[in-house]
Amino acid sequence: MNKEVDKNNKFIVSVKNILKTLAFPLLSIIISIFVAVFFVMWAKGYSILQYFSALGDLFGLIYKGGFGNERVTFVTISEVTPLIFTGVANAVAFKCGLFNIGVAGQFILGMLAGAAVGLIPGLNPVIHIILMILAGFIAGGIWGAIPGYLKAKVGTHEVINTIMMNYISMALANFLILRTGFGVAGKSSTPEIQKSAELHRFVAGSGANISIFLAIAVAIFIFWLLWKTTIGYEIRAVGINPHAAEYGGINVSKNIVLAMVLSGAIAGVGGATHVAGVLHNVKDLMALPSYGFDGIAVALLAKSNPIGCVASALLFGTLNSSARTLQLNGIPKEIVYLIQAIIIIFVATDYIVKYFSEKRNKEAIANE
Repeated sequence: MNKEVDKNNKFIVSVKNILKTLAFPLLSIIISIFVAVFFVMWAKGYSILQYFSALGDLFGLIYKGGFGNERVTFVTISEVTPLIFTGVANAVAFKCGLFNIGVAGQFILGMLAGAAVGLIPGLNPVIHIILMILAGFIAGGIWGAIPGYLKAKVGTHEVINTIMMNYISMALANFLILRTGFGVAGKSSTPEIQKSAELHRFVAGSGANISIFLAIAVAIFIFWLLWKTTIGYEIRAVGINPHAAEYGGINVSKNIVLAMVLSGAIAGVGGATHVAGVLHNVKDLMALPSYGFDGIAVALLAKSNPIGCVASALLFGTLNSSARTLQLNGIPKEIVYLIQAIIIIFVATDYIVKYFSEKRNKEAIANE
């Protein structure tokens, strides 16, 4: 009887914890939509009494632009897939108390490595795709390991290092494409990868491909790794309190490097699969891929939960793919960025509140 009561109590506590975790992200989404509707009213000339009509227009157009027909649904899937990879990559770093701004650069290295392996002729399709994924994993992992090592051994801040490495990766990509035999003369891109290296697309002419399943599998695996293994426990312990973790016998430096390697490797896989499934080559870069920075928002909204990153990526991917539909219907596409920005502000506010709350608790304990 007591065992059943304990089980029920544990279940109730776990449900409450889940609801608490979801409360702030859901509230931030609701508030962002609430504010965005006023801009829709302004754009469409609605009066204040037509608020719910404007709300219906906004939801209807976002749905139409994201899932209104087969074509836009596949566009949404192709937007969501890299966001899952970059969201999970950022989530791993966040769990270790790190801010990996360099996911965009690690994504680029994954693209380059994937494209290089994708050019090898005469390989079995299964082996070829596996090699591309491994190449992206290794390249992204190495690019993440450098700022991780500098953070762990020298103490330099990972934000500064990863920002610099983003631009180094972009410059490296452009140099290889524009100044070496890796690029095609006159095309400002690498050659098309071999057919054996291409991931299967759901529909011809669409970027949506089977890498969406790999992205979801990676999210599930990382969730298992972080919450069900000793490795994950150590990474999370370092993120919560590195001094306490070190006192408990955990090697803080090792876990900082490991978290950055893992974060970069996941981003690199995202880059490699983006080439294999969507681009089929790498063009010269005028700017850093937005997926790396959007991945930060995805991870923040998901509270650094890898499985939550799937749902969060779905939201941001749908908003991105619906921007054109909104614009065609007289609503500025900037509404999408407004919604995303408000979500990030409110989620960040939750972190700030927690920071000051924990600081007050520490001061109260110290004064006792």
